[in-house]
Amino acid sequence: MDARTIDAFTRLSDTLDRVRKECPWDKVQTIQSLRYLTIEEVYELSEAIVSLADNGGNDDFKKELGDLFMHLMFYSKIAEEEGRFSLADVLNAISDKLVARHPHIFSPDNDQHQGWEQLKMKEGRKSAMEGVPTSLPSLNKAVRIQEKAAGMGFDFSDADEAFAKVKEEYQEFEQSGSEEEFGDLLFAIVKWGAMRGINADDALGKTNRKFIERFRQVEQAAANRNKTVSEMTKEDMLQAWREAK
Repeated sequence: MDARTIDAFTRLSDTLDRVRKECPWDKVQTIQSLRYLTIEEVYELSEAIVSLADNGGNDDFKKELGDLFMHLMFYSKIAEEEGRFSLADVLNAISDKLVARHPHIFSPDNDQHQGWEQLKMKEGRKSAMEGVPTSLPSLNKAVRIQEKAAGMGFDFSDADEAFAKVKEEYQEFEQSGSEEEFGDLLFAIVKWGAMRGINADDALGKTNRKFIERFRQVEQAAANRNKTVSEMTKEDMLQAWREAK
């Protein structure tokens, strides 16, 4: 870390200390009160990362990284105030974890590149599924569950085998039409995408943005006719949609 970065880190730490003492809002914040705000910041960072592919701009990405970095430091300072641990403890803990999970790099006598999930199990976890937040959005959660299972060797051999599972689940859903079978089908599609190098959450996010942009064009086409979309005929809707594509 160069001197400029160290100075910037120290500046943020000192600035947080001051606002914690002098700002009425910051002064009363707790670990619990910041939680929902941090969730918002994570989503904003996610959107900034996605926008990098759309416009190549770095300003929003830098800003959102800073907001989240500030939150992490704020939590650490509150924890230190409460006698839980210090910021140094947090940084050392993650450094220790990185070293422990990369024995092929940091242990000269260990040239085995073990899987990440296998190393976690050696740390005392009873299941590879531990660590997947229960509140994680379902699609992202499916991706992480499958990644963790694959990390333990529980996986399809190739994309064709994964696609065969998709077809199997589709047939079962057609027969039953149940919510459970539909969920199984979605889960299988997520895995099929992963086997082809596609992250289902990223893919659906791009499709969502594409639909929103095209629908806005349909709304504009309706407005040009002094109508709302609901007032358009089905044929006009479809024509406007085709033009938006």
